[in-house]
Amino acid sequence: MRTDDLDYPFDESLVAKTPAEPRDSARLLVYRRATGELDHRRVADLPEELDARDMLVVNETTVAPARFKAIRSASKGGDGAHIEGLLLERRGPRTWLALLKNAKRVKPGEGLRLVGPHPSSLTGTLRFIAREGEGAIVEVEGGASADEVLATLGWTPLPPYILKARSRAVGGQEVHPEGEEDDADRRRYQTVFAAPTDAPSVAAPTAGLHFTDELLGKLASRGVERICVSLQVGAGTFKPVETPRLEDHPMHTERCVMSDRSLAALRAAKQAKRRIVAVGTTSVRTLESLPDPLPDPLPDPLPDSLLGKGPLVWDTNILIAPGHRFRHVDALLTNFHLPRSTLLALVAALIGLDELKRVYAIATAERYRFYSYGDAMLIL
Repeated sequence: MRTDDLDYPFDESLVAKTPAEPRDSARLLVYRRATGELDHRRVADLPEELDARDMLVVNETTVAPARFKAIRSASKGGDGAHIEGLLLERRGPRTWLALLKNAKRVKPGEGLRLVGPHPSSLTGTLRFIAREGEGAIVEVEGGASADEVLATLGWTPLPPYILKARSRAVGGQEVHPEGEEDDADRRRYQTVFAAPTDAPSVAAPTAGLHFTDELLGKLASRGVERICVSLQVGAGTFKPVETPRLEDHPMHTERCVMSDRSLAALRAAKQAKRRIVAVGTTSVRTLESLPDPLPDPLPDPLPDSLLGKGPLVWDTNILIAPGHRFRHVDALLTNFHLPRSTLLALVAALIGLDELKRVYAIATAERYRFYSYGDAMLIL
């Protein structure tokens, strides 16, 4: 497939700079695959589109405050320059693989003093250990644990296109959320069903951001069953495809976890020929990387010792594009995605490339809000 087939005309003013409030007030474009019919609704209307035959699959990963701002120490050979970056992947209790901007002169062994969103007595340093590919291995230093340092001195890992859109709104200078604005982002760039984990994500499963506890309650009242999976979202999720052919794109790898209980429930739903509705492309990638048929689950009810995260833990680098045969996903709730992205290719695999472009043209004309903080699309 040619990558430029994933281009579409886009009005950058449609990039959502802030989320809808309340969460489920976001607009919802409902697309019916059987007829091509479109309906314009709100996420709060989701219970009217789903029923007791449906199973909702959500990604319960937690987003870490993995963006950082730091200053090179002028007293230790640095130049006092400001450095920004993103902690991509935890490598140990205090070590991470990181991406650093403007860091060509940072030397192994050098410490970068972290600067958080609020004044704090807590101090922290990122010690530059070694370069690794396009990134670097850094160690989080400080009197507190690494998690405490990041919780206080880390920043919400908003996608670059949101920061860029916000900077245009204040006169073209690149500015980043400070203080109370980051507090709001930290709350809103997290799903209400996020579960604690020792392997957090550095980007949100954004379709899940639209749910409220009230909406989940209404869906449960309709008889819609909900199960959780976990995919550790990495920055590669949003990376544009730069190769001429989509198939040549070096697909990123992400960690998936699925409990025995979720696996057993999914298997039962498929045997009953119920509709599997994935919330977000990360849930799709998790489900579609499972084998078909699914592994036999353990006995139900499960013993108490196995009610936590189960034995199914794996890495996936699945690339879903037109031609993919969906094995476990029947319907999808998703946001509107970047041109030339693997996320857009995934949606095209479900509805067809021509239909995707038609729907996106309508969404653009109707002024739907795009990307992570934007509106949603339900494909039935």
